[in-house]
Amino acid sequence: MNISTSATRHAALERIVAHLGTGRPDLAAQAATAWLADAPGDGEARRLLGVSLLQMGRHEAALRELQTARTHAPDSLELLANLASAQLACAHAEAALATLHAALRIAPAHPVLLNQLGNALHASHDLAAARDAYRAATQAQPDHVGAWCNLAASQWALGDLAQAERDVRHALTLRPNHADALLLLGHVLAARGDDAAAAGAYAQGERAAPQDARFPYQLGLIAEERKQLAAAAQLQTRAVALDPSLHHAYGQLVFLRRQLCEWQDLDALSDGLRQRVAAGMPGIAPFGFLAEPARAVEQRQCAQLAARDIDARMAAQRALWSAPARVAQAAPLRVGMVSNGFGNHPTGLLCVAVVEALRTQDIELHLFATNADDGSSIRQRLHAAARLHPVDTLDARALAHAIRAQAIEILIDLRGYGGGSVAETLALRPAPLQAAWFAYPGTSGAPWIDYLITDRVVLPDTLRPHFTEAMAWLPRCFQPSDTTRDVAQPPSRSALGLPEQGVIYACFNNRYKINPHSFERLLAPLRALDDACLWLLAGAEGADERLRAQARARGIDPARLVFQRALPHAAYLALYRHADLFLDTTPYGAHTTASDALWAGCPVLTTAGETFASRVAASLNHHLRMPQLIARDDADFITRAIALGSDAQARAQCRAELTQRRSDSGLFDMAALAADLADLLRRMSERHRAGLAPADLG
Repeated sequence: MNISTSATRHAALERIVAHLGTGRPDLAAQAATAWLADAPGDGEARRLLGVSLLQMGRHEAALRELQTARTHAPDSLELLANLASAQLACAHAEAALATLHAALRIAPAHPVLLNQLGNALHASHDLAAARDAYRAATQAQPDHVGAWCNLAASQWALGDLAQAERDVRHALTLRPNHADALLLLGHVLAARGDDAAAAGAYAQGERAAPQDARFPYQLGLIAEERKQLAAAAQLQTRAVALDPSLHHAYGQLVFLRRQLCEWQDLDALSDGLRQRVAAGMPGIAPFGFLAEPARAVEQRQCAQLAARDIDARMAAQRALWSAPARVAQAAPLRVGMVSNGFGNHPTGLLCVAVVEALRTQDIELHLFATNADDGSSIRQRLHAAARLHPVDTLDARALAHAIRAQAIEILIDLRGYGGGSVAETLALRPAPLQAAWFAYPGTSGAPWIDYLITDRVVLPDTLRPHFTEAMAWLPRCFQPSDTTRDVAQPPSRSALGLPEQGVIYACFNNRYKINPHSFERLLAPLRALDDACLWLLAGAEGADERLRAQARARGIDPARLVFQRALPHAAYLALYRHADLFLDTTPYGAHTTASDALWAGCPVLTTAGETFASRVAASLNHHLRMPQLIARDDADFITRAIALGSDAQARAQCRAELTQRRSDSGLFDMAALAADLADLLRRMSERHRAGLAPADLG
């Protein structure tokens, strides 16, 4: 090569490197391609082309270029490192390991290669070996901040949160404002249950990297957990503004807007959320998505996207586990239920009586309580009725070990994707059979949930294709209830802020269930009955005033809306004695509240929608044998609400019939529900013990 050609080559390579340095891999790829057209054998130019393509996300093309470049420089450490990166990006972990081992034979203590080796081992699900490789990288280069962060992350994945915290804090002594280190520190502190310290780490990260959307997103989650909804919405708004592709934040923002009854531009936000799900964008919380006007097929897609993320995140830990053994034919049936609601919580209130009734069945029942003991009577009853394991301090991996240690054959998830989800634990498959029941009104979309315990009203055959689980259909309503509750006498109407005369329509559903469409349906009977009022649960941070403003804009005197503050359960239950008719919402209807209302003697008017979440009250009314309380559509709903509101005798007859049906319909027969549930569980077990895959039952 003459001097002129050498200078030209040097200039060409410098241009490529300069484009990469300014964050323009597209221009770097163009420059590299132009040079290679005249010098196809230039290995360094081809390496730089591969790096450019890798940065552009064109992983397979990058891999091809780097493999070609290796034929020109087989011992180049820089090239081997780039090649391993491309192999990992293409999910070729074993090939990356081979490439890195070849490079390390040339330079055994090279910190960059050791760090990459850790990445490849992590991708191969060998967490312990990955940790050792990261540790070796920190020993080879003690100031390698990335290696310290990776070491901390591997310690976290292996369950050693204390060591993970020490390692990431060491990384921060090297680079105090390192964004990834601060984010990781926040995650580790949150995993250790120290939300205040986690918030401090995220806040420091936001100050250090104000353009990084991940920090306001995490701070928003903590604010939401603290019930600071307006602050959470502001944080998620900022996160979305910084990074519109942060789908996690977008989904949380829409759900927060619904909780706050902030309906401005809500339809456009909702449409955007559904479009993201349709496009397969990950990170959108399935629970919040249930409140959207989405079809069951969309809910399934959202759940599957979430499950895919969790499955990938837990794959490395799952590789450390052996598969649960098949249970011997003669072994007793051990059933576990896991929830953060075993106490004074809707889940505990719903399930306590059926748990007590299961004592008469030949089943060994274990409850894994991921919530702390609240000292409630519900917790005490659950503890007396089953073997209750307090596991509220355990992380996902330790919880899976605790469940496996009890040799549980069928594990029932009583949480789903709601707050306190144990999906990461379930993804580790601590039990050979895993089922979901009543707590989450939709499909899990997850390979780790084998059965969904349900009924044929809430989940008819038309919805079956949109659920990934095998169906375990009960011959009665799927939702249990505490039938030991007394309904006390409430304070007077005036003491509660209710008018002394007139019909009281109630809707004690959560605020995220009251959308513009449902609100219009709730207000319609008030237009026909001048003396009627609408009784709602009080919301937070201006939500009540927003609903009053919406009522005024729709021509309804906002004084006809009465907002009831939250009360202890017994006092809340007594309120239904004053309610003439409970009006349901759509597309996310009443579940626990519908059961409460019916038990307290208040009829519930509903429609049977096109999703699980919209059909629960319909199932309750069907099994109560009161189909007249299931309207065909919105117009029929409004007509029936007005008819009952206008006819005191009809209301009295409806209430009397409800009192009778509460006793004789079987809806509230928890002994019968326990027997039917136990029969389904035995049939699941029989199939499993016979080596058969889960299949629809009932």
